[in-house]
Amino acid sequence: MEPAYFTKARQADRVVVDGRTRVDRLLLIGTTSTYLYLEALKAAVAEAKCGRDIGQYERAVSALREIVPNDPDATMDNAWVDRVKKQVKSETDKMELELKGYKNNLIKESIRMGYDDLGSHYHRIGDLSKSNKAYAQIREFCTTNTHVVIMSMHLVNVCIDQRSWFAAQNHVQRIRGGSGLQGYPEAEKNWAKLTAAHGLASMAQANYRDAAIELISTDPRMSQAKLDDPEDEEAYNEVLTPNDIAVYGGLCAMASMSREELQKRVLENTDFRNYLELEPHIRRAIQCFVSAKYSQCLKILDSYKADYLLDIYLQPHLLQLYYEIRSKAIRQYFIPFSCVKLSALAQAFNTDEPTIEKELAQMIKRGDLQARLDLVDRVLLAKKTDGRREVHADALAAAKEYERTLHQRFLRMGNILAGLEVKGPKGQGSQGGGFGGSQEVGGFNGVGDLIGGEGRGGTRSGNAYR
Repeated sequence: MEPAYFTKARQADRVVVDGRTRVDRLLLIGTTSTYLYLEALKAAVAEAKCGRDIGQYERAVSALREIVPNDPDATMDNAWVDRVKKQVKSETDKMELELKGYKNNLIKESIRMGYDDLGSHYHRIGDLSKSNKAYAQIREFCTTNTHVVIMSMHLVNVCIDQRSWFAAQNHVQRIRGGSGLQGYPEAEKNWAKLTAAHGLASMAQANYRDAAIELISTDPRMSQAKLDDPEDEEAYNEVLTPNDIAVYGGLCAMASMSREELQKRVLENTDFRNYLELEPHIRRAIQCFVSAKYSQCLKILDSYKADYLLDIYLQPHLLQLYYEIRSKAIRQYFIPFSCVKLSALAQAFNTDEPTIEKELAQMIKRGDLQARLDLVDRVLLAKKTDGRREVHADALAAAKEYERTLHQRFLRMGNILAGLEVKGPKGQGSQGGGFGGSQEVGGFNGVGDLIGGEGRGGTRSGNAYR
């Protein structure tokens, strides 16, 4: 039975996640928020008791006990734990026995379904490593492309729950690049999920540009899915929702793309527009950034910062994403000027001078801003670059490289003419074994390459050298 917390949310047409991520999200809110902690933890305990994952239930009860030790839900329901353990053991033994029978009969389809059921069972009870192993066993018993896609999608979801982001991306790429899979109906049906999962994994690994490119290209069919219908195969509520795609994609894009790219690849993207309509404040923030209204953009983002810090996937990266967006806004604002007063910068970014001073010093130290901070006159000065000097330096560096290469070629030519070349065994060519080896040095293949000789050690070559 679903807890009343989620029933009310569904009745109010709000997005509700499903699966293991529901309890994980509630636990994060309960252990992070000082306002929602009690309601979130009690909902986490109730939700965990609706499933079969004893580990999740124990974590939820433990978290609630630490904060509200006298709450009735903070006491472990040992009777429920014992009952679930017996049920889980009984189901596991039954499935393993059935699978053993299928293997004895050598019926591929039955074996595949047996491993699939066993993997789903282990996933429900929270044994993710065994679930991954069971799903991986399906591969050799797949007889159609549909089976391969279903197996890979199961593995993607398990890897996401395990936070094995690299493995999740590998499984996504296996479907995308699999021979005969691309364009197949089952793959097309899951294409939006694959793109979203790959984008989520990229963001989790701090590859924000890759994450943005994936998320903004997510097929709009997921945004049109019936989120309150668990039978709708287009929904991906067990991992993330269309609202998550809009937020993650928008923030990663602002952190990693230029204003021109944001205009063309995000705001003018008809597919991603379906997701941005679910989170209109993200669209407004991007529009403000593109229009150089940086203070308004940052103000919008700051107003939602508290909510984003309660997001299970976004929380570890939110501060870095906000830093990237803010530092990019400061750089863009500073480009037309050679000198800007700190007071003007503070006013433009809705902060005070000490705060903007610390931000600028941090950006300069990290190499994110090519400027100098004058604390006497309280100004930010652009670094002057001498283009002529840079050209001269590049020319001198190129000349030194040419000189080094020429010296190596003359050295090799002298070794060959002096008979110091070390030749390899017959039939294998000349394999330089030391100083006078015949390996190419600096792109030089022979004496004739340099002095136009007729052959190695030829009379013409030797005379020209002497």
